[in-house]
Amino acid sequence: MILHIVYILVSLVLLWKGSDWLVERAVRIAAWMGVSQLVIGLTVVAFGTSAPEFAVSIGAALSGQANISVSNVIGSNIYNLGFILGGVALFQAIHADRNLIYRDGGVLLAVSVLLVAFIYDLEFSRAEGIVMFAGLIVYNVYLIRQRTGVEVETKPSGSIFLDWLVLIAGLVFVVAGGILLRVGAVAIAQRIGISNWVIGVTLIAGGTSAPEFATSLMASYRGHHGISAGNLIGSCIFNLMGVLGIAGILRPLKVAAEAQHSTLMMLSVVVLSLFFFRTGWKLSRAEGALLVLAGIAIWAYIL
Repeated sequence: MILHIVYILVSLVLLWKGSDWLVERAVRIAAWMGVSQLVIGLTVVAFGTSAPEFAVSIGAALSGQANISVSNVIGSNIYNLGFILGGVALFQAIHADRNLIYRDGGVLLAVSVLLVAFIYDLEFSRAEGIVMFAGLIVYNVYLIRQRTGVEVETKPSGSIFLDWLVLIAGLVFVVAGGILLRVGAVAIAQRIGISNWVIGVTLIAGGTSAPEFATSLMASYRGHHGISAGNLIGSCIFNLMGVLGIAGILRPLKVAAEAQHSTLMMLSVVVLSLFFFRTGWKLSRAEGALLVLAGIAIWAYIL
Protein backbone atom coordinates (compact mmCIF):
# COMPACT_ATOMS: atom_id res chain seq x y z
CA MET A 1 0.00 0.00 0.00
CA ILE A 2 2.84 2.43 0.85
CA LEU A 3 4.50 1.71 -2.53
CA HIS A 4 1.29 2.54 -4.37
CA ILE A 5 0.98 5.82 -2.49
CA VAL A 6 4.55 6.63 -3.56
CA TYR A 7 3.53 5.89 -7.17
CA ILE A 8 0.74 8.45 -6.90
CA LEU A 9 3.04 11.12 -5.43
CA VAL A 10 5.71 10.60 -8.11
CA SER A 11 3.03 10.69 -10.80
CA LEU A 12 1.95 14.17 -9.70
CA VAL A 13 5.50 15.50 -10.16
CA LEU A 14 5.81 13.92 -13.61
CA LEU A 15 2.42 15.25 -14.70
CA TRP A 16 3.24 18.78 -13.55
CA LYS A 17 6.65 19.06 -15.23
CA GLY A 18 5.68 17.13 -18.35
CA SER A 19 2.59 19.24 -19.00
CA ASP A 20 4.67 22.41 -18.57
CA TRP A 21 7.11 21.31 -21.29
CA LEU A 22 4.34 19.97 -23.51
CA VAL A 23 2.29 23.16 -23.59
CA GLU A 24 5.28 25.47 -23.99
CA ARG A 25 6.71 23.57 -26.95
CA ALA A 26 3.31 22.88 -28.58
CA VAL A 27 2.75 26.64 -28.85
CA ARG A 28 6.15 27.10 -30.49
CA ILE A 29 5.64 24.20 -32.90
CA ALA A 30 2.27 25.62 -33.95
CA ALA A 31 4.06 28.85 -34.88
CA TRP A 32 6.83 26.98 -36.71
CA MET A 33 4.29 24.99 -38.75
CA GLY A 34 2.00 27.94 -39.44
CA VAL A 35 -1.12 26.29 -38.00
CA SER A 36 -3.39 27.36 -35.17
CA GLN A 37 -2.87 26.25 -31.60
CA LEU A 38 -6.30 24.60 -31.81
CA VAL A 39 -5.10 22.27 -34.60
CA ILE A 40 -1.96 21.38 -32.62
CA GLY A 41 -4.13 20.72 -29.57
CA LEU A 42 -6.50 18.52 -31.59
CA THR A 43 -3.72 16.45 -33.15
CA VAL A 44 -0.20 16.28 -31.67
CA VAL A 45 -1.15 17.13 -28.07
CA ALA A 46 -4.39 15.13 -28.07
CA PHE A 47 -2.80 12.00 -29.54
CA GLY A 48 0.12 12.19 -27.14
CA THR A 49 -2.00 12.62 -24.00
CA SER A 50 -4.25 9.75 -25.18
CA ALA A 51 -1.32 7.33 -25.19
CA PRO A 52 -2.32 5.80 -21.81
CA GLU A 53 -5.87 5.09 -23.07
CA PHE A 54 -4.35 3.53 -26.17
CA ALA A 55 -2.01 1.30 -24.19
CA VAL A 56 -4.67 0.17 -21.72
CA SER A 57 -7.49 -0.45 -24.21
CA ILE A 58 -5.35 -2.18 -26.84
CA GLY A 59 -3.68 -4.35 -24.22
CA ALA A 60 -7.05 -5.25 -22.70
CA ALA A 61 -8.50 -6.10 -26.13
CA LEU A 62 -5.58 -8.37 -27.01
CA SER A 63 -5.88 -10.16 -23.67
CA GLY A 64 -9.62 -10.69 -24.08
CA GLN A 65 -10.69 -8.15 -21.45
CA ALA A 66 -13.28 -6.39 -23.62
CA ASN A 67 -15.01 -4.71 -20.67
CA ILE A 68 -11.80 -2.97 -19.60
CA SER A 69 -11.00 -2.01 -23.21
CA VAL A 70 -14.36 -0.35 -23.91
CA SER A 71 -15.12 1.00 -20.43
CA ASN A 72 -11.73 2.74 -20.32
CA VAL A 73 -12.56 4.70 -23.48
CA ILE A 74 -16.11 5.57 -22.43
CA GLY A 75 -15.02 6.46 -18.91
CA SER A 76 -12.10 8.57 -20.15
CA ASN A 77 -14.39 10.66 -22.34
CA ILE A 78 -16.82 11.19 -19.46
CA TYR A 79 -13.87 12.18 -17.30
CA ASN A 80 -12.38 14.47 -19.98
CA LEU A 81 -15.59 16.44 -20.55
CA GLY A 82 -17.03 16.28 -17.04
CA PHE A 83 -14.29 16.46 -14.47
CA ILE A 84 -11.39 17.85 -16.55
CA LEU A 85 -13.12 20.34 -18.85
CA GLY A 86 -15.39 21.43 -16.03
CA GLY A 87 -12.53 21.54 -13.54
CA VAL A 88 -10.33 23.66 -15.83
CA ALA A 89 -13.25 26.05 -16.41
CA LEU A 90 -13.63 26.41 -12.64
CA PHE A 91 -10.07 27.66 -12.58
CA GLN A 92 -10.53 29.98 -15.58
CA ALA A 93 -13.26 30.37 -18.21
CA ILE A 94 -12.32 28.61 -21.49
CA HIS A 95 -12.99 30.50 -24.71
CA ALA A 96 -14.00 28.68 -27.91
CA ASP A 97 -14.43 29.54 -31.60
CA ARG A 98 -16.73 28.31 -34.35
CA ASN A 99 -14.27 25.66 -35.56
CA LEU A 100 -14.07 24.04 -32.13
CA ILE A 101 -17.85 23.95 -31.69
CA TYR A 102 -19.17 23.18 -35.16
CA ARG A 103 -16.31 21.31 -36.84
CA ASP A 104 -14.60 19.41 -34.03
CA GLY A 105 -17.52 19.31 -31.64
CA GLY A 106 -19.75 18.17 -34.48
CA VAL A 107 -17.38 15.29 -35.24
CA LEU A 108 -17.30 14.28 -31.56
CA LEU A 109 -21.10 14.39 -31.33
CA ALA A 110 -21.57 12.34 -34.51
CA VAL A 111 -19.05 9.70 -33.45
CA SER A 112 -20.60 9.47 -29.97
CA VAL A 113 -24.04 8.87 -31.49
CA LEU A 114 -22.49 6.26 -33.77
CA LEU A 115 -20.95 4.45 -30.82
CA VAL A 116 -24.32 4.35 -29.04
CA ALA A 117 -25.71 2.56 -32.11
CA PHE A 118 -22.71 0.23 -32.39
CA ILE A 119 -22.80 -0.78 -28.71
CA TYR A 120 -26.57 -1.39 -28.68
CA ASP A 121 -26.11 -5.11 -29.42
CA LEU A 122 -23.38 -5.30 -26.72
CA GLU A 123 -20.67 -5.99 -29.29
CA PHE A 124 -18.19 -3.75 -31.08
CA SER A 125 -17.36 -5.60 -34.30
CA ARG A 126 -14.29 -5.50 -36.54
CA ALA A 127 -16.30 -3.74 -39.29
CA GLU A 128 -17.39 -1.06 -36.81
CA GLY A 129 -13.77 -0.62 -35.76
CA ILE A 130 -12.77 -0.10 -39.39
CA VAL A 131 -15.48 2.55 -39.83
CA MET A 132 -14.22 4.42 -36.76
CA PHE A 133 -10.55 4.30 -37.70
CA ALA A 134 -11.18 5.27 -41.34
CA GLY A 135 -13.16 8.27 -40.10
CA LEU A 136 -10.23 9.33 -37.91
CA ILE A 137 -7.86 9.29 -40.90
CA VAL A 138 -10.22 11.45 -42.97
CA TYR A 139 -10.77 13.90 -40.11
CA ASN A 140 -7.05 14.36 -39.42
CA VAL A 141 -6.12 14.78 -43.07
CA TYR A 142 -8.70 17.56 -43.21
CA LEU A 143 -7.35 19.16 -40.01
CA ILE A 144 -3.75 19.16 -41.17
CA ARG A 145 -4.79 20.87 -44.39
CA GLN A 146 -6.34 23.74 -42.43
CA ARG A 147 -3.91 26.62 -42.11
CA THR A 148 -6.29 29.36 -40.96
CA GLY A 149 -6.52 31.05 -37.59
CA VAL A 150 -2.78 31.12 -36.86
CA GLU A 151 -2.31 32.70 -33.43
CA VAL A 152 1.42 33.50 -33.71
CA GLU A 153 2.43 35.33 -36.86
CA THR A 154 6.24 35.28 -36.50
CA LYS A 155 8.50 32.26 -36.35
CA PRO A 156 9.97 31.66 -32.87
CA SER A 157 13.70 31.84 -32.22
CA GLY A 158 15.74 28.71 -31.61
CA SER A 159 15.45 25.27 -33.20
CA ILE A 160 12.28 23.41 -34.14
CA PHE A 161 14.22 20.17 -33.66
CA LEU A 162 14.86 21.07 -30.01
CA ASP A 163 11.19 22.04 -29.61
CA TRP A 164 10.13 18.59 -30.84
CA LEU A 165 12.60 16.87 -28.50
CA VAL A 166 11.30 18.77 -25.46
CA LEU A 167 7.69 18.17 -26.51
CA ILE A 168 8.34 14.43 -26.79
CA ALA A 169 10.05 14.47 -23.38
CA GLY A 170 7.00 16.25 -21.98
CA LEU A 171 4.72 13.60 -23.48
CA VAL A 172 6.86 10.84 -21.95
CA PHE A 173 6.58 12.50 -18.54
CA VAL A 174 2.78 12.97 -18.65
CA VAL A 175 2.20 9.45 -19.98
CA ALA A 176 4.49 7.94 -17.31
CA GLY A 177 2.75 10.03 -14.68
CA GLY A 178 -0.65 8.82 -15.88
CA ILE A 179 0.48 5.20 -15.79
CA LEU A 180 1.86 5.48 -12.24
CA LEU A 181 -1.31 7.21 -11.07
CA ARG A 182 -3.48 4.50 -12.65
CA VAL A 183 -1.40 1.64 -11.21
CA GLY A 184 -1.48 3.10 -7.72
CA ALA A 185 -5.19 3.91 -7.72
CA VAL A 186 -6.29 0.59 -9.27
CA ALA A 187 -4.20 -1.46 -6.84
CA ILE A 188 -5.81 0.28 -3.90
CA ALA A 189 -9.31 -0.16 -5.43
CA GLN A 190 -8.77 -3.87 -6.07
CA ARG A 191 -7.87 -4.39 -2.41
CA ILE A 192 -11.22 -2.83 -1.54
CA GLY A 193 -13.01 -5.25 -3.92
CA ILE A 194 -14.42 -3.11 -6.77
CA SER A 195 -15.56 -4.84 -10.02
CA ASN A 196 -13.64 -4.70 -13.35
CA TRP A 197 -16.28 -2.61 -15.18
CA VAL A 198 -16.45 -0.03 -12.38
CA ILE A 199 -12.65 0.10 -12.09
CA GLY A 200 -12.37 0.54 -15.87
CA VAL A 201 -14.97 3.27 -16.24
CA THR A 202 -13.84 5.22 -13.17
CA LEU A 203 -10.34 4.68 -11.77
CA ILE A 204 -8.56 3.42 -14.88
CA ALA A 205 -10.34 6.06 -16.96
CA GLY A 206 -9.37 8.75 -14.46
CA GLY A 207 -5.77 7.59 -14.36
CA THR A 208 -5.37 7.42 -18.14
CA SER A 209 -6.98 10.88 -18.40
CA ALA A 210 -4.48 12.44 -15.99
CA PRO A 211 -2.23 13.67 -18.87
CA GLU A 212 -5.20 15.50 -20.44
CA PHE A 213 -5.99 17.14 -17.11
CA ALA A 214 -2.44 18.31 -16.43
CA THR A 215 -1.93 19.55 -20.00
CA SER A 216 -5.27 21.37 -20.32
CA LEU A 217 -4.92 23.00 -16.90
CA MET A 218 -1.40 24.22 -17.73
CA ALA A 219 -2.54 25.50 -21.14
CA SER A 220 -5.47 27.38 -19.59
CA TYR A 221 -3.19 28.86 -16.93
CA ARG A 222 -0.94 30.21 -19.68
CA GLY A 223 -3.88 31.54 -21.70
CA HIS A 224 -3.60 29.05 -24.57
CA HIS A 225 -7.29 28.17 -24.83
CA GLY A 226 -6.91 26.52 -28.24
CA ILE A 227 -4.56 23.91 -26.81
CA SER A 228 -6.57 23.53 -23.59
CA ALA A 229 -9.95 22.88 -25.25
CA GLY A 230 -8.49 21.26 -28.37
CA ASN A 231 -6.57 18.72 -26.28
CA LEU A 232 -9.77 17.52 -24.56
CA ILE A 233 -12.03 17.47 -27.63
CA GLY A 234 -9.26 15.90 -29.72
CA SER A 235 -8.51 13.27 -27.07
CA CYS A 236 -12.18 12.28 -26.92
CA ILE A 237 -12.30 11.95 -30.71
CA PHE A 238 -9.08 9.93 -30.78
CA ASN A 239 -10.29 7.68 -27.95
CA LEU A 240 -13.44 6.74 -29.88
CA MET A 241 -12.14 6.59 -33.43
CA GLY A 242 -8.50 5.66 -32.87
CA VAL A 243 -8.22 3.70 -29.63
CA LEU A 244 -11.58 1.92 -29.81
CA GLY A 245 -11.36 1.64 -33.59
CA ILE A 246 -8.01 -0.17 -33.50
CA ALA A 247 -9.12 -2.32 -30.54
CA GLY A 248 -12.18 -3.44 -32.51
CA ILE A 249 -10.10 -4.17 -35.60
CA LEU A 250 -7.73 -6.34 -33.59
CA ARG A 251 -10.52 -8.29 -31.90
CA PRO A 252 -14.35 -7.97 -31.83
CA LEU A 253 -15.34 -6.78 -28.36
CA LYS A 254 -18.29 -8.22 -26.42
CA VAL A 255 -19.24 -5.99 -23.51
CA ALA A 256 -21.47 -6.08 -20.43
CA ALA A 257 -25.00 -4.67 -20.43
CA GLU A 258 -23.74 -1.67 -18.42
CA ALA A 259 -22.06 -0.45 -21.61
CA GLN A 260 -25.39 0.77 -23.02
CA HIS A 261 -26.07 3.05 -20.07
CA SER A 262 -22.49 4.27 -19.84
CA THR A 263 -22.39 5.15 -23.55
CA LEU A 264 -25.63 7.12 -23.29
CA MET A 265 -24.25 9.00 -20.29
CA MET A 266 -21.10 9.78 -22.28
CA LEU A 267 -23.27 11.16 -25.09
CA SER A 268 -25.18 13.33 -22.62
CA VAL A 269 -21.94 14.88 -21.35
CA VAL A 270 -20.84 15.59 -24.94
CA VAL A 271 -24.14 17.37 -25.69
CA LEU A 272 -24.01 19.32 -22.42
CA SER A 273 -20.41 20.49 -22.90
CA LEU A 274 -21.01 21.62 -26.50
CA PHE A 275 -24.18 23.45 -25.46
CA PHE A 276 -22.29 25.29 -22.71
CA PHE A 277 -19.47 26.21 -25.10
CA ARG A 278 -21.98 27.67 -27.57
CA THR A 279 -23.57 29.97 -24.97
CA GLY A 280 -21.36 33.04 -25.17
CA TRP A 281 -18.64 31.13 -27.07
CA LYS A 282 -16.98 30.16 -23.82
CA LEU A 283 -17.28 27.75 -20.92
CA SER A 284 -17.86 29.82 -17.79
CA ARG A 285 -17.01 28.91 -14.21
CA ALA A 286 -20.67 28.21 -13.44
CA GLU A 287 -20.99 25.94 -16.46
CA GLY A 288 -17.76 24.22 -15.47
CA ALA A 289 -19.23 23.54 -12.05
CA LEU A 290 -22.31 21.97 -13.66
CA LEU A 291 -20.09 19.70 -15.79
CA VAL A 292 -18.17 18.58 -12.71
CA LEU A 293 -21.46 17.86 -10.91
CA ALA A 294 -22.64 15.89 -13.96
CA GLY A 295 -19.44 13.83 -13.83
CA ILE A 296 -19.90 13.18 -10.12
CA ALA A 297 -23.53 12.14 -10.69
CA ILE A 298 -22.53 9.70 -13.45
CA TRP A 299 -19.79 8.15 -11.32
CA ALA A 300 -22.20 7.82 -8.39
CA TYR A 301 -24.73 6.09 -10.64
CA ILE A 302 -22.12 3.69 -12.03
CA LEU A 303 -20.73 2.89 -8.60
